[in-house]
Amino acid sequence: MLKLLAAALAIALATTPLAAAPNAAQETAIAYGPDRLQTLDFTPALQVHGPAPLILFVHGGGWKRGDKDNATGRWKAPHFTSEGYAFASIDYRLVPDATVEQQAQDVADALAALLKRSRELGIAPGKTVLMGHSAGAHLVALVGTDPRYLRKAGLSYRDLAGVVPIDGAAYDVPAQIAQSGRFMRKTYLQAFGEGSPRQLALSPTAQAASPNAPSFLLLHVQRADGIAQAKELEAALRKAGTRVERHALEGKGLRGHMEINRDLGDPDYPATTIVDGWLARTVH
Repeated sequence: MLKLLAAALAIALATTPLAAAPNAAQETAIAYGPDRLQTLDFTPALQVHGPAPLILFVHGGGWKRGDKDNATGRWKAPHFTSEGYAFASIDYRLVPDATVEQQAQDVADALAALLKRSRELGIAPGKTVLMGHSAGAHLVALVGTDPRYLRKAGLSYRDLAGVVPIDGAAYDVPAQIAQSGRFMRKTYLQAFGEGSPRQLALSPTAQAASPNAPSFLLLHVQRADGIAQAKELEAALRKAGTRVERHALEGKGLRGHMEINRDLGDPDYPATTIVDGWLARTVH
C-alpha cells in the first residue's frame, strides 16, 4: 500500500496542462525578480467598485517542477474574479537551482511586487489570501507561519487575511521523510536535505508558534500522509491561538490529489463551496 501511495504521489508531482476558461478576465504578466521564473500572471476582479481582495496562488510539483499556467486550471481565475477577488498565479525558482528557502522568499517577494502596485491594480490592502496546492501548499503554509520571509520582502502578517494550503504534505518535514517510501524520500531529501535543524526550520508545524497569518483553511483529500500532516498542523496552529479550519474531501490517492487542484472553482465541486464560505467569513 505504501509503495502504491508513493508511486501515486510521484506521478502527482507532475502537472498536466488544462484548457483555459473562455470567460477569464484579461491577464497581466508581471516580473517580480530578475530570474525568468520570477514571474506571475495577475487577473483583476470583475465588476468590483473599489479595491478588491487578492488571492495569490502557488503551484505544486515537488518543489522541482510545475508552473503557474498548468496549476491554475480551467476554473480558478474565472471563478474567483467573478466573485470579486483579484487573482494572481506565480512561478518560482525550482530545486535544485534554488532552495526551498528561496522559493518561500519568492512567494513573499511576488506578493510584495503586487502590493507595491496595489492602487494601480485595484488590490485592497490587508486582504490577501495565500493559496497553494501540494508543494505550493507547503510554501504558503511556511510563509504563513515563519514571518522572516514576509519581513525580508518589507511586509508583515498585517498584509495577509489568511492562508489556504490545499492537499499539501511536508508540514512536518522530518515526519514526512520518515514515513515516505524510497522513491518519495529522494524527492524530500533533495528539497530539504539530511539535517534535522534545516528540516525543522522548513516545517510549518514546527514554526506555528505565534505570530502567524491571521487565519488558515486546511483542505485535504483521503491520503494517509496528507491527513496526518494537516491534523498536526491544525493542532499546532490552534495551540498558538491562530484561527484554523480543516476540511476533508472525498477524493482518494492520486486521483483526489489531482482533482482538488483541477476542479477548485467549479461550482459543482464541494471544495469550491468550502473555500467560498471561508473567504466570505475571512476577507470581507
